[in-house]
Amino acid sequence: MLKISSCIEMILGDLAHHERIRAAAPTGIDAVEFWGWQGKDLDAVEAALKDTGLPLAAFGCGGGSLVEAGNRDNFVAAVKESLAVSQQLDCWTMIVTTGQELPDVSREAQHAAVVDALKAAAPLAEDNGVTLVLEPLNVLVDHKGYFLVTSDEGLQIVEEVGSANVKLLYDIYHQQISEGNLIPTIQNQWQKIGHFHAADHPGRFEPGTGEINYLNVFAAIHRQGYDKYVGMEYRPTKDALETLRDIVALGKQAKAL
Repeated sequence: MLKISSCIEMILGDLAHHERIRAAAPTGIDAVEFWGWQGKDLDAVEAALKDTGLPLAAFGCGGGSLVEAGNRDNFVAAVKESLAVSQQLDCWTMIVTTGQELPDVSREAQHAAVVDALKAAAPLAEDNGVTLVLEPLNVLVDHKGYFLVTSDEGLQIVEEVGSANVKLLYDIYHQQISEGNLIPTIQNQWQKIGHFHAADHPGRFEPGTGEINYLNVFAAIHRQGYDKYVGMEYRPTKDALETLRDIVALGKQAKAL
């Protein structure tokens, strides 16, 4: 089952976030999502979600650098604080990033710190029905110096944490740049993936503008019976709402393959 979410951070930038939700709803998308909740008018967002009937698929919980061992308690506190947002907006997926690689600390130690932080937060997630999704990013184009790059290491961290409520966020755009092998990874690891992001490469524009065969990628996700969301996180090259309608149509084609 393929469900399309729109990341409202990267579209309709002249509108407030709650207005973006209302504008995007008629395109046929299944949900919306955004990055951090801090600084947003959550009451207005809540009203827009209720009025449109769109669920909130995911949001970023913040919490600072996971690779810094001394930041673990701050991260756990950020997850705890974000639970109120989960309750208010009925959203049960929180996006987690590792932060920048520390030049004077071994990768092994930083990897261990990420595992430790997620292990410490996992009971909160489990007790409250939240899934924490850990996101690798590319360092070649967009996020120079970021710690977690490969899906393999991300999946290893997920396995070491050992909680059903800690999974991978597989960003198709980032992983195409970093490693490719998209469809086999999706087929083999989909049960450990709690959320997808999508954009095309090069340019981080909407699917269909670059080298990724999104018809086949979407079909692969659908065939696994994946029941969570694929978040559209791109810079539109034309009218943003038109791109969302195009992607909804592409998703329908993928389901029919």
